[in-house]
Amino acid sequence: MIAVDISRGYVNAPIEDHVNIVAEIKRMKKEKNAVILAHYYQESAIQEIADFVGDSLALAQWAAKCDADILVMCGVHFMGETAKILCPNKKVLIPDMNAGCSLADSCKAEDLAAFKAQHPGYKVISYVNTSAAVKAHTDVVVTSTNARQIVESFPADEKLIFGPDRNLGGYINSITGRNMLLWNGACHVHEQFSVEKIVELKVQHPQAEVLAHPECKSTILALADKVGSTAALLKHAINSDKKEFIVATESGILHEMRKNCADKTFIPAPPADSKCACNECNYMRLNTMNKLYNTLKYELPEVTVDAEIAAKAIVPIERMLEISAKLGL
Repeated sequence: MIAVDISRGYVNAPIEDHVNIVAEIKRMKKEKNAVILAHYYQESAIQEIADFVGDSLALAQWAAKCDADILVMCGVHFMGETAKILCPNKKVLIPDMNAGCSLADSCKAEDLAAFKAQHPGYKVISYVNTSAAVKAHTDVVVTSTNARQIVESFPADEKLIFGPDRNLGGYINSITGRNMLLWNGACHVHEQFSVEKIVELKVQHPQAEVLAHPECKSTILALADKVGSTAALLKHAINSDKKEFIVATESGILHEMRKNCADKTFIPAPPADSKCACNECNYMRLNTMNKLYNTLKYELPEVTVDAEIAAKAIVPIERMLEISAKLGL
């Protein structure tokens, strides 16, 4: 393999003007037996060329059963780690290693370990938006798709720590009657939605339903007609007889919504502190078509996970997948 510069966290190599990036990505996928996994929050062009598009649970499920030699994770770093943990013998690539997660960054492994020590007898439920090292201190992993069902799989009197998203944990507490201890973390994208701006949109579009991700603040969720994961919001939009929707989650999901519901209107809820009409995750958008092309061409940068951490982290991940399979999720 030709030596290339990845000091910036991605392949820093020029692409000649005559190159048809889309055609070349398709050719290299076939030649290298590679599969592209893309989260709903990726830019539209990446979603279009991906082999699988989904939320965190679906991407983990696809990674676990995929027979490709190379997995290219177009998402953020913890998703690449999860894929590598589930597929230790596959090469897992990510277009830009800088694609992190503010929520994952809010919970460090050493801090969670100390918190556990302060609360003996508690089981730890960690949101999938965490590092492999945090998952290694966890009893079971959840996504927004399966969080409620997995929490309810524990006895009603079980002492539980839920982290790192305080908004998702608070929502699950509210609908299950649990009293989990909540880690004080949050997603910077979902924290930015404004009650006032959503109310303004409702006045302008009185027939529109409000769709909100449970990582949003409780004040936003109180306005929502449907609260759910990205996959659940997409499914609801497809099945609903409504024609207009105000969407309070990362605006990348609008690509699939519009693709599946050409006769419906989707209005992104804007962030509170910006005149922008939509709310994008700056980490997710670090992945681009050019970087995807280069990561396939040079098979870099590659995601690695420490073997000892991976051996511990795979236990709660597999438990999540087993429970989800039993529940038909």
